[in-house]
Amino acid sequence: MHRTFSITVPPATTELLCQQLTALETVISLSVQPGASRKPPGDIITVQVLNRGTDAVLRHLQNTLPPEQISVASSELSSLMSPSQASLIMGDKDEAIWEEIESGLRHQGRPTANFMLLMSLGGIIAAVGLVSKPVPQATAFIASSILAPGFEPLAAMPLGVVLQRWHVTWRGLRSTLLGYSLFIGAACLTMLLMAATGASSAEELATNPEVISMSQPDLKSMLVSGCGAAAGIIIIAAYRRSVIAGALIALVTMPAAALIGCSLALGRSHLALEGLARLSLDVALVVVLGLIIFQAKQLFLHRRKPSE
Repeated sequence: MHRTFSITVPPATTELLCQQLTALETVISLSVQPGASRKPPGDIITVQVLNRGTDAVLRHLQNTLPPEQISVASSELSSLMSPSQASLIMGDKDEAIWEEIESGLRHQGRPTANFMLLMSLGGIIAAVGLVSKPVPQATAFIASSILAPGFEPLAAMPLGVVLQRWHVTWRGLRSTLLGYSLFIGAACLTMLLMAATGASSAEELATNPEVISMSQPDLKSMLVSGCGAAAGIIIIAAYRRSVIAGALIALVTMPAAALIGCSLALGRSHLALEGLARLSLDVALVVVLGLIIFQAKQLFLHRRKPSE
């Protein structure tokens, strides 16, 4: 998607910034509303820019204004029509800016009541899936992986490291610990309920083929998880969130976390350790591949730190 930036600047810098931005080939249109902003006070510059020019616009802004004077709102454009620049528009690319990536991960991974409820519900569904037959099991695993917002906090940790924004890393770690604790706890309580009512048993859990496969991962399953982890990071970096479900399904973080809770509920500590090992492997894949992909994006594409 192309971008619109609404930039509020002090009147003294409006002309200089407009000259810099107008010179950029990727800026399709630029307009100024003198004195239109009341908070913060100043002029409003509206810029419609190709996706591949967003970082150049923000670099000029960061170089022209001190951080405390920067005020920018970004939004997506469904389309841009300018026949004289049609070839430029058609050659645009799909990348998110750092600010959008960070904002999206913060929104999805903030430990709000909704976040905690979704993680808990995901734990219940995944626990039922662990002791279900293949078709309902697949449905439960897919549903829990998509419903529970467990990927975004993991992705926030390597993003914060690459950008040296340690509060982003800390928030991701905090949400990860809280979210997965709730997920595991919900799975544990669900299994206790199923065992108490006779709906399931320790034997049914231990002999489930998917549990055995999960606790003894082979190269094939690790390749799928690795591709899922890499795809999830790329999807976030490319602002393609509508297709992130595929990456979440490829990972085994949610079923593995549920295995920990269910095994603890039934006193099967060895299964809990195997679930923890598999969860740790998938988490490590997300973090390590996130570091590599985000660092590559910074070195070869963005080449700037996000605005505070």
